[in-house]
Amino acid sequence: MDRKMVKFMQAQYPPGTRIRLNSMSDPYSPVPAGIEGIVDLVDDAGQIHMKWNNGRTLPLIPGEDSFTVLPPKLETLKLYAPLTADLYERNRYGDLENESVVLDGRSLQTYQEKIAAALLKSRMPEEAERGVMHWYGEADSVNRKVHSAVFAVEERNGQLWGVAECRVAGKLDAEELETLKEYLSGQMSDGWGENFEQQEIRVNGGDELYVHLWNCDNWSIRTEQERFSQKYAEGLPELCFSTLPSTGALICIKRGESGYYPSDWNTPDRAQNRQIADEQNQRLGVTPAQEEAMVCGSMHGWTVPGADPAFVEEMQKKQEQTGGMTLAQSM
Repeated sequence: MDRKMVKFMQAQYPPGTRIRLNSMSDPYSPVPAGIEGIVDLVDDAGQIHMKWNNGRTLPLIPGEDSFTVLPPKLETLKLYAPLTADLYERNRYGDLENESVVLDGRSLQTYQEKIAAALLKSRMPEEAERGVMHWYGEADSVNRKVHSAVFAVEERNGQLWGVAECRVAGKLDAEELETLKEYLSGQMSDGWGENFEQQEIRVNGGDELYVHLWNCDNWSIRTEQERFSQKYAEGLPELCFSTLPSTGALICIKRGESGYYPSDWNTPDRAQNRQIADEQNQRLGVTPAQEEAMVCGSMHGWTVPGADPAFVEEMQKKQEQTGGMTLAQSM
């Protein structure tokens, strides 16, 4: 199969594509008709390597095997941000005070139902299907993968948080997640959220509450894992680039998450991918020890010693003396 056709097939069947097998030409196939699986990769020969639900990995051969591409399953991705509000109380004469009382997430727990109802009421008719993704103007992978995003509130750890609830097909890689965060941050600060914070919410029999999905003081929007999970070893970057030892493919690793994300910058050349990884890590300020610790954490868990850059540096010193393998290779 020529390279152009292989490229076309790789675009048609990206990793994670859901497929149901109708029939396989191999009479000794361990994959029965009707079973489902997901695409792992399309190789240079045009074979579609699969992860079948029965644990098999036998590839599909287009033109010989019959299969059906299934619509992607949607999963919920929640992004959390701090919530604040201005509460204007009425004085004994029934007039609103000129100065507001500033409330944080802990104080806002009392008004959770009122705020949730106001957020729902503020959604425009155009947003019925896709929420604020209706206004996303880029024809990119984020637009294709993120089917909808709506704003809500949720109580966690004794505090009320602003939440962007996203319905996502497949898994966002690190670059796609950052793009989505940037877009939603803009909607919460200057777009949708700017309009919402100007709408009064009546509470306490006449007081007025103005809720801010965005504020300038140490504000950030983070995934559930980033916001609430345990803290990992100090010195780990939020993101780094690396390459797969088996194929040389360029990947992204996210702190605290198992596995990896394929990079959009991946090339067929192993050496070029390694160069890209080194350049991007240098741009991000990621050291070789940090990269190796990130690789180890994503493979073996984030509480093992190898996920600590200081431990990796100590091991690297010993390896230089003994000529041994890297930590990730030895585990």
